[in-house]
Amino acid sequence: MDAALPYRAMAYNNAWANHRLLTACAQLAQAEFTAPRTGFFPSLRATLSHILIVDRFYVDAMEGGTLGPAAWADREPCATVPALQDAQADVDRRLLAVVASLDEAGLGRTVSVHRGTRIQHERIDRLLLHLFQHQIHHRGQAHTMLSGTTVSPPQLDEFFSVDNVSLRAGEFAALGWTEATIWAERGIG
Repeated sequence: MDAALPYRAMAYNNAWANHRLLTACAQLAQAEFTAPRTGFFPSLRATLSHILIVDRFYVDAMEGGTLGPAAWADREPCATVPALQDAQADVDRRLLAVVASLDEAGLGRTVSVHRGTRIQHERIDRLLLHLFQHQIHHRGQAHTMLSGTTVSPPQLDEFFSVDNVSLRAGEFAALGWTEATIWAERGIG
């Protein structure tokens, strides 16, 4: 088995969950999107912005960049859901590209994470696992916040089960994917 396949599947699942959650949020009025809510971050916009910022921070490090703490210069870089959808889709595509480039040796590669006063050196497989856990954690908070609005929160934990292939087909087409894209082993289309 291709050692990077589970990481690629997690990256696709992450992008799909972001797409589903932000598509639901796009149904909100701007006032609902920015309204104060109970959570670690005080609104849906602040929570979803945090996901975006941390994604940019770690994806930049995996790409060999030096963005570091500058990622936090604007705590809410996207004022509206459409702007956030575009920005999150962009960083999700970047993450997919990083993971698509990995093989077993690449998973063990060490990357430099610029933390301002120090540089952390971390294996990319460990950094990916941390990033996926972070995204799941905060998407869960946003999901709970969304349940207190006029929009029902979407299902985010279905993963890619065979029972909902038809449900995914339209969403995957919108994202430019197919089932085969996600599960393709190296060298197999």
